[in-house]
Amino acid sequence: MSETTHEPAPDPEAATAAEVTAVTSGRPPELIALTGGVSLRRRALADADPLNEAVVANLDHLRPWMAWAAEAPTPELSRDLAQAGVTAWDEGTDFMYLAGLDGQPGSVVGAFGLHGRIGPGALEIGYWVSADHTRRGIATAAAARLTEVALALPGITRVEIHCDEGNQLSAAVPQRLGYRLDRVIDYTPTAPAETGRKLIWVRTV
Repeated sequence: MSETTHEPAPDPEAATAAEVTAVTSGRPPELIALTGGVSLRRRALADADPLNEAVVANLDHLRPWMAWAAEAPTPELSRDLAQAGVTAWDEGTDFMYLAGLDGQPGSVVGAFGLHGRIGPGALEIGYWVSADHTRRGIATAAAARLTEVALALPGITRVEIHCDEGNQLSAAVPQRLGYRLDRVIDYTPTAPAETGRKLIWVRTV
């Protein structure tokens, strides 16, 4: 899991749509089929409650690496964040997806996103997968497709994945996908398992 971008929705403290600039004039596909009967779908307002349930069920799994998982989100917060995600997609600043099982419409086994907060011409991939669906290749398959999708968008020439140096499972994803380790930066940990050293993985056109 890429702990810096695993929010179940865009950062609630991020700038409002009026204060941000679209990172691309294009939009990614709203539905992306993966292997193994799993798909990514654009997160909608109707997903707020099932996503809330998934996050609450996975708090122990997420908490070591995710500062936002310190407390269970309320249904109201999840709905507010869902609306923020819809707005961000429409504005072209963030593109939020849920991973679900094709045989179980509306299911949530993970959350993924393309985030425009790392500067012009770039998107950052964030993700988490539920505890009972890890080690099935979902994160790798999804990150691979999102990398392709991101680099096909107008104006996007760089994709990054950020993770703590101690999060070996997360670091394995960009390694498998041919990302290069661009740099390691020191930061102040905000989650219990973080070491304070962040790996910045990069793919370019």
